[in-house]
Amino acid sequence: MLKLAVLVSGGGTNLQAIIDSIADGRITNARIEIVISNNKNAYALKRAENAGIPAKCISPKDYGNREEFNDCLLSELEKSGADLVVLAGCLVVIPKKIVDRFENRIINIHPSLIPSFCGKDYYGLKVHEGVLDRGVKVTGATVHFVDKGTDTGPIILQKAVSVRQEDTPKTLQQRVMEEAEWVIMPKAIDLIANDKIEVADGKVRFL
Repeated sequence: MLKLAVLVSGGGTNLQAIIDSIADGRITNARIEIVISNNKNAYALKRAENAGIPAKCISPKDYGNREEFNDCLLSELEKSGADLVVLAGCLVVIPKKIVDRFENRIINIHPSLIPSFCGKDYYGLKVHEGVLDRGVKVTGATVHFVDKGTDTGPIILQKAVSVRQEDTPKTLQQRVMEEAEWVIMPKAIDLIANDKIEVADGKVRFL
């Protein structure tokens, strides 16, 4: 049974997709051990509570410096016994010590087709604003392993979404979530939970 620690910062829609997918069998052989938010007001914490999942807030604001926060977060992840750390709308930069401790065991969902519209300046609505400003016709979402870079780890799954002429950043964001993010994040977790992928030479291979 793959043990998950899910890190969140906001509303938790991707968390809900994971919870629902475990409940309806789209994700097998996995369970969520803990949900951790850096924001005590994140609705994601309520979603976890509603599902009977242990949840807590670990905020950088509660620590004297970033290193103390990083140490506490790492300690909590280790204490949970997590096999896989899932970044589901998490806006915290994962420090090197956690990436090293969980090498190829941290995954993230990004709302574009990497390598387009990704990196340190692209997050949240900024991704969709960039897509519309550039006038591209197809966007989507990517699930990838986390490495020491920003959105540079091995790609697990991608799903395309058409951009409509009348789209706004918010309508595009919603459609990318519904048509791509909530589909491929659960699928990626299920693949990992059932030993269907491996990382070789910096790329994901399906087994």
